[in-house]
Amino acid sequence: MATAFYPGTFDPVTLGHVDLIRRAAKLFDEVIVGVAGNRDKSPLFTLEERVSLLEQVVGGMENVRVIGFNNLLIDCVREQNADTILRGLRAVSDFEYEFQLAAMNRHLDPGIETTFLTPAESYAFLSSTLIKEVASLGGDVSEFVPPKVMKALKRVYGK
Repeated sequence: MATAFYPGTFDPVTLGHVDLIRRAAKLFDEVIVGVAGNRDKSPLFTLEERVSLLEQVVGGMENVRVIGFNNLLIDCVREQNADTILRGLRAVSDFEYEFQLAAMNRHLDPGIETTFLTPAESYAFLSSTLIKEVASLGGDVSEFVPPKVMKALKRVYGK
């Protein structure tokens, strides 16, 4: 059974993330979406809120589950018995950083592969950071995030 672990901060989850999860669910027996606590960033939503939003968004996908984690990625992947780390590549600019991560993870555990997927072209420019910036200034991001996420953004930004 092939299991993919898709890590990220998902602050907030975008339709680009959902696109990758949906396509990965067709390629793997199980997809575990790992929501990183990420102490280095100051997330807009708490870890619990991000996990809850993702659970609501992917709730209809039978072979997808969502977990939160605060430990080293490779340790969490091992704990979940996943075979591969799934990463998204939006543009060439993502590749260098993702290549470094993949090399480090391979060094830490040569038995765990990294698989890259690209998002649909309509989502290739999306990032959670961009979504937060536009939403915080009152811009409409409803075509880029699931409705439940849009509702949460409106609650936070009051717009």
